[in-house]
Amino acid sequence: MSDTITADLVDLDLSADTKEAAARALAERMAAQGRVTDLEGFLADVAAREAQMPTGLDGGIGIPHCRSAHVTEPTLAFGRSGAGIDFGAPDGPADLIFLIAAPAGADDAHLTLLSALARRLMNTEFTDALRAETDAEHAAALIRGEETAPATAAGNAADEGAADEGAAPEDAASVGADAAPDDSVAASAAASADAVTGPAAPDGDRPFRIVAVTSCPTGIAHTYMAAESLEKAGREAGVEIVVETQGSAGFTRLDPAVIAAADGVVLAHDVPVRDKQRFAGKPTVDTGVKAAINRPADLIGEVRDKAARGLTTQAAPAAGSTPVERAGTDDEGYGTRLRRWLMSGVSYMVPFVAAGGLLIALGFAIGGYEINEAPSVMDHFVWTQAASWGALLFQIGGVAFGFLVPVLAGYIAYGMADRPGLVPGFVGGAISLTINAGFLGGLAAGLIAGGVVLAVQKVNIPAALRGIMPVVVIPLISSAVVGFLMFVVIGKPIAEAQKGMTDWLGGLTGANAVLLGALLGLMMCFDLGGPVNKVAYTFATAGIAVANPSDSAMKVMAAVVAAGMVPPLAMALATTVRGRLFNRAERENGKAAWVLGASFISEGAIPFAAADPLRVIPASMAGGAVTGALSMAFGATLRAPHGGIFVVPLIGNPLLYLVAIAAGVGVTTALVIVLKGLRGAAGPAAPVTGEDTAPAPAAGDAGTSKETVAARTV
Repeated sequence: MSDTITADLVDLDLSADTKEAAARALAERMAAQGRVTDLEGFLADVAAREAQMPTGLDGGIGIPHCRSAHVTEPTLAFGRSGAGIDFGAPDGPADLIFLIAAPAGADDAHLTLLSALARRLMNTEFTDALRAETDAEHAAALIRGEETAPATAAGNAADEGAADEGAAPEDAASVGADAAPDDSVAASAAASADAVTGPAAPDGDRPFRIVAVTSCPTGIAHTYMAAESLEKAGREAGVEIVVETQGSAGFTRLDPAVIAAADGVVLAHDVPVRDKQRFAGKPTVDTGVKAAINRPADLIGEVRDKAARGLTTQAAPAAGSTPVERAGTDDEGYGTRLRRWLMSGVSYMVPFVAAGGLLIALGFAIGGYEINEAPSVMDHFVWTQAASWGALLFQIGGVAFGFLVPVLAGYIAYGMADRPGLVPGFVGGAISLTINAGFLGGLAAGLIAGGVVLAVQKVNIPAALRGIMPVVVIPLISSAVVGFLMFVVIGKPIAEAQKGMTDWLGGLTGANAVLLGALLGLMMCFDLGGPVNKVAYTFATAGIAVANPSDSAMKVMAAVVAAGMVPPLAMALATTVRGRLFNRAERENGKAAWVLGASFISEGAIPFAAADPLRVIPASMAGGAVTGALSMAFGATLRAPHGGIFVVPLIGNPLLYLVAIAAGVGVTTALVIVLKGLRGAAGPAAPVTGEDTAPAPAAGDAGTSKETVAARTV
């Protein structure tokens, strides 16, 4: 790509007085060289990009750019204006204008051009040389990196990384470099990793160490200019600084060893920093990306001052708030990782279940049980008719339910392969719905999508293609593979299995139904919101996640919700009738457990289970089994997947349903009191008054996952 810019694409006396005129003048040169096939179409694309965000940069620079179907090859044109042209930069008009054109879809070339040029523009010797140049051929060679700016020939060669022909692409900034923009981050991180030894705080034997992240909305120019500016200021201040550029072409994460050994952090960003929790617990300066370009030395001074005063951000939690954010450990077994992947999909699916199910249930409550046959509210909606409002709620809920399987599959793949897994996961989930493979198909599609993406990522890709991998290659290949497998290979068997499970569920009657209710009750109370609890809950919600669920599916949902309410309600009752068996903290938790249990939040019993698992968990399981069995025996039904006692009007046979819950609560309460009483008779290890005992953990803090509480609290 050495001919990305030639002398014919350089105008050292640009006479335009507006950015539109400047773009036209430079684009005409591209068209004359056959690099732009439709001048007006290309200029429209340039204007559309300019409308998104001004392309003027501090220091008298304008970089209008776009991808366009009217461009035949990556091209750069340069113009120098004597009067200056307003490109929206805060410090005034631009006299150096670079028009960058890339073919549609050529993300790698486009991003490489922009990021490499952006880094060079932070070198004042480079821009001064362009302002002083009188020969178009020499100017083109200087931009291509084939000539060195006169002022950098000596002392700056080592200090700035200014390049002759043998220098590395990022520092030499050859605009046609084949390396992806983020390659320098990996190289820099690797180099620093070799040097990272010793304590986290600076001492007299080594310089202060900083890690930084730069990112801007477009992830192109400002991202890399900020990185270059920070690195340059760091060299001048004698500070070791390693920058992670989170650009449009993706990013290479800093080595954890580099982050661990850093004395401070600079986050210069206009969009959220990805994986920000990695930097928690360190002195941090958090600012906009332009601050890193305009005053990098100040930012370095600020972070050093914070480090000297011991000011740090809050330490990262031991585990993330969702399964995806909890990376786990390298020695995890496959079964543990598989469970984490599946739970990540379920955790993201549950809010859709809750919202859609409650909306549909309310639709039935308002409009009657024939509301599912109502015409579309787009065609018929009467503001004063309850039936129209019921139809509206029912149809909104149906749309929410339509996302269940794609979201399940997409976030299983996300849990396995991060963002690249989302596209094939969602595609596979949608195909599962198309072929009637349902919930089981979504599970399979998510696992396949994540596996395919992980396999593709292991392939050694040339540097020039890395920019398009996350946005083109990985989604294309993984979606095609997942689609082929779902449509042609495994989709039909899974659909048959799904149909068999549905038919089996619909055929449950009598003793079989009661046994299923007891089993689901045991599962709901085994780990109080953990994986086993979620398996039972997901089984129930999968049955009602259709427009017209069967009566048996709604019975299963009722049994699951009823059993899930038992443990916290029983603990609340036990602390009320036999408070002396519990310490003061447990009695306080018992007050909150009334509300949590009534709301179907099983985690309300976690403080009690954590303090005394051998008595609380078996007692809870016994009560849950009784409630689940009685609910099925009474024929209670529930269309809503959440809500506890607050959706009693939506329950079939509500009085008997409440009797089932009361029976289970009574069984669990009695067992807990008896078991704790036996312990007391044998001599408790701690005073039963609890005045000297340690407080029990707060709800959600022990053992099981917090995300269930958040997911269920709709």
